[in-house]
Amino acid sequence: MRTDSALVKKAREGVMEFLLINHPLDCPICDQGGECDLQDQAMAYGRSKSRFGENKRSVDDKYMGPIIKTAMTRCIQCTRCVRFAEEVAGTPELGLLYRGEDLQITAYLERALTSELSGNLADLCPVGALLQQPQIFELRPWELRRMPAIDVMDAVGTNIRLDTRGPQVMRILPRINEDVNEEWCSDKTRHHADALVRNRLDRPWVRVEGKLREAPWGEALGALAERLRAAGPKVAAIAGDLLDAETMFAARKLLEGQGSSLLEGRQTGLDYDVSSLSAVAFNSTIAGIEDADVILLVGTNPRWEAPLVNTRIRKAVRRGGAKVFSIGPLVDLAYPVTNIGDDLALLGKLPGNVAEAFAAAERPAIILGPGALAAGALGAGLAAASSLNLIRDGWNGFNVIHTAASRMAGLLLGYAQPGGIADVEATRPEVVLLLGADEVVPERFAGAFKVYVGHHGDKGARQADLVLPAAAYPEKHGTYVNLEGRVQRGEKASFPPGDAREDWTIFRAVSDLLGKPLPFDRFDQLRAAMIAEVPALGRDGLIDLPWGPPSLPADASGAVTLPISDFYLTNAITRASPTMQRCSAELLHGETFAEAAE
Repeated sequence: MRTDSALVKKAREGVMEFLLINHPLDCPICDQGGECDLQDQAMAYGRSKSRFGENKRSVDDKYMGPIIKTAMTRCIQCTRCVRFAEEVAGTPELGLLYRGEDLQITAYLERALTSELSGNLADLCPVGALLQQPQIFELRPWELRRMPAIDVMDAVGTNIRLDTRGPQVMRILPRINEDVNEEWCSDKTRHHADALVRNRLDRPWVRVEGKLREAPWGEALGALAERLRAAGPKVAAIAGDLLDAETMFAARKLLEGQGSSLLEGRQTGLDYDVSSLSAVAFNSTIAGIEDADVILLVGTNPRWEAPLVNTRIRKAVRRGGAKVFSIGPLVDLAYPVTNIGDDLALLGKLPGNVAEAFAAAERPAIILGPGALAAGALGAGLAAASSLNLIRDGWNGFNVIHTAASRMAGLLLGYAQPGGIADVEATRPEVVLLLGADEVVPERFAGAFKVYVGHHGDKGARQADLVLPAAAYPEKHGTYVNLEGRVQRGEKASFPPGDAREDWTIFRAVSDLLGKPLPFDRFDQLRAAMIAEVPALGRDGLIDLPWGPPSLPADASGAVTLPISDFYLTNAITRASPTMQRCSAELLHGETFAEAAE
């Protein structure tokens, strides 16, 4: 078989000539330039000049929403985008209209795409017909420096690439990891980068007479050290959803020096049992859930809580014929789901058709979401796992979806009290460290001195008495553990703005002022100390979590509610993002706005 004969080369030239007949000469102004498949193929296999002397066709651009910018005259009708929308995302909103030279791809109803994965369309487009709207005319690929990182917008642990120009993250792209995110990422992951330069904390602030005023680092750290010295062991730390393991470990060591173990990471009030981490992990693994043949979703909307887990479930339905049932509110999950009600009591007494499906299944699975955990259904879920025989040789079908990127690492590091944050509040701590914790209600810890260590001026900073500016996740090295217990590491791609510092250096400086210096001066020493105390965090890949469910009450009842009301605005970073605000306004609240306008 020869692929470089004169006949083959001529055939390739002919194919490329046909593809380029109607393609405009936009390369100098096209955002796809430098990473364009058509450009590369034309350079490698095309003719040196065109023989086409007729008029080229022109196609009107289509509006596809705040994420995708179109230049449809460049389209070569490969239909990659149509297939992705239909087969992967499960939102068949794109299709082909007309025939022959008039053929074009469009959204059927000329409306914005509603998929939370729509940004992947631009990655798939081999030409510059579909582009990332928020980055249009903003960058050229050869200007960028690339660093691997881990996404913190949810607990999936999507592998991403941070592309920076100078000190700024210009764009975020997915990296291929077949065990986690395959080659996709959600729109929230991809387009929150514009928030990394907005509403940032870049200097310390101290509250004086009810108002925050700027302060130098020496004054701010001195004020914190004075408060800690006076408080003694009555100090608590609440970890936010976006933290890396090293930050949480450094804060824990600071509290240990105070004689305190008041650590909590479930800032919204969850208090489920964490004595066995396997009972709160995604045991089937993200890739493994594709093999399930019957799935029961309890108190979860995986399309918003873990979009790339949802694509795996969809794959199980499309390829394996899996049956999916749900307990909770009705939501559109982009695949057929049979909702059996919203009462958690159904977990203990499944309807006949559901029980029969589980009895006949070879790989049955239950997925508990944060709504189920908040309603106290962990025990009922574990009881159902036992009665339905979900744990078998080579298969564990009991799964929990978390929404916080810091959750599993926090549990490994002891950031959990038996009664959750309520237990911490009951001890009446005098100093509370809010480690990027923006979801703690202001009424909690009303009499305490609150110190916010974080990167955005969001809810946590507004209620704090002392604000210490720290690094966001692209601005530091970090270890993360995803919902299935997979340890992954992200690299530092840029630097904190202004006078902001990496979190661990703040705790190290305070420990010096207290006369109890922490045993690390460099990041590598910090990571080594963390791994020495928690060896599991030194692994690359899945942690071994032996199955050993705790003995919990198996009763659960009442309607379950879902915690996420707006997919695009779930944390301090996304709330500061103009792109995420536009997506929320148009894609989730567009009908409401239209009615108000009328």
